[in-house]
Amino acid sequence: MDITRSRVEGLLAAFPKLINTDEQHTFVETDTVRYVYQPMDSLFMVLITTKNSNILEDLETLRLFAKVVPEYCREFTEAEVSECAFELIFAFDEIVALGYRENVNLSQIRTFTEMDSHDENVAKMIKKNKENEQKEIMKRKAKEIALTKRLGDRGMGGMGSGGGGGGGSSSFSSEIQASFNPAPAAAAVSAPAPVRTAKKSGGMKLGKKGKKEDDFATKLASEGQALGSFGAKAEEEEAATGSSRMATARSSGGGGGGAPAVDKKGVHFAVDEKITLEANRDGGLESMEVKGLVYCTVTDPDMLKIKINTTVDDSKGVPFQTHPNVDKKLFNSDRVIALKSGRPFPEGTEVGVVKWRFQTTDESLIPLTINCWPTINANGSADVNIDFELVDTTLELENVVIGVPCRGAPAVHSVDGDYSHDKRDGVLEWSIDRLTEENAEGSIEFTVRDVASADDFFPVAVSFTSKKTYAGISIDSVELADGGDVDFSSEVAFEVAAYEYI
Repeated sequence: MDITRSRVEGLLAAFPKLINTDEQHTFVETDTVRYVYQPMDSLFMVLITTKNSNILEDLETLRLFAKVVPEYCREFTEAEVSECAFELIFAFDEIVALGYRENVNLSQIRTFTEMDSHDENVAKMIKKNKENEQKEIMKRKAKEIALTKRLGDRGMGGMGSGGGGGGGSSSFSSEIQASFNPAPAAAAVSAPAPVRTAKKSGGMKLGKKGKKEDDFATKLASEGQALGSFGAKAEEEEAATGSSRMATARSSGGGGGGAPAVDKKGVHFAVDEKITLEANRDGGLESMEVKGLVYCTVTDPDMLKIKINTTVDDSKGVPFQTHPNVDKKLFNSDRVIALKSGRPFPEGTEVGVVKWRFQTTDESLIPLTINCWPTINANGSADVNIDFELVDTTLELENVVIGVPCRGAPAVHSVDGDYSHDKRDGVLEWSIDRLTEENAEGSIEFTVRDVASADDFFPVAVSFTSKKTYAGISIDSVELADGGDVDFSSEVAFEVAAYEYI
């Protein structure tokens, strides 16, 4: 009510002299006012009213005040109350207005003070989605520009080398065109494996197929199944992965310049797996998706009828899906990959046999967690501590790079691994050659000047490779349908498509 500050201070100063700790009363009266109070550890919650007020309502109001305090203060001390003074004042203002008690409860007070707006949350979500879309567009444009620049550099190099540059430039242009417009999955997998190509370099070329392969392809086509695809739903991802694998084949065997990374046997397997993850800076998982495919290529005509024994880790609940021509029941029961009705595999053709797609928001399933802790100092500098933990210790990660936005030159105090700072792009790259169960944790600590806010160090991007799959599938052995083991080769690539803490 209308009361002077000196009057309030005088009333509060008189209160300690009036209370008697030996008595159990919760109020005390003077000639003009009534003190209604409640002990709270070493402090008192005091309500000062006129003597003609309703004491029952005063006690109820006092109890509501006392319930509000623990909402903001962890402990009842003078320092804690002073620190939370503004929050307490705003909450008290919801209880009493113009000297009269408002008809509110504790949950309503929480709602009024938080001022949570559904419309505001929706607007923020829409804004975030638009920002993410623009980021994806910017990434695609950057890749296109970089690829066009490399094309221009290669074209200039071919023109300067003499009269024989026309053929090489044409071949390179075809490869660039193929990277922007990947061929359908059926065409991609119908090219023979590089180890069987006896012609000189000039890009991948389609070879002639034997009668058996033509017959098998004709039968599959009549059944409405395309080789190496999983039906209409999987054509897009199959084509993308197939074109990526063909690019690898060109660089390793078709180009004539480098040796193959793997000594391929008569039966060869390639396992491609990619992870896309987005988590917030507090460690919460927004989304995670893992996609994978197992390819099989049989180049030995004596090994077309085979059974592939695999091991699958079912602890993560990753769902596996077999090619329509693979015996699904046999795979689900015994984890054996074999074509239906004892059919032979097509000779010299890379076909997909098993795929998986796993989505989750369970934070415990994140393979590698990152914690970034920026502390902004009063002088405008920032002390940054970042640590990682390999949660899934069944994996062995290689070439791990953690990229942190960092405009200024950092002063690194300690680091597990190596680091470099890209001044042009403003990124601190923290790299670790290999992560296993033995060195599953690590950290870096550095200081940066002229920092506006903690947002300057996000998003944190991660990249790595692994020769073990997240899904936990592995090729154990290969047997002929008539009996006898088969020597085989395999290569596994578990890579990052996108891995960010935003």
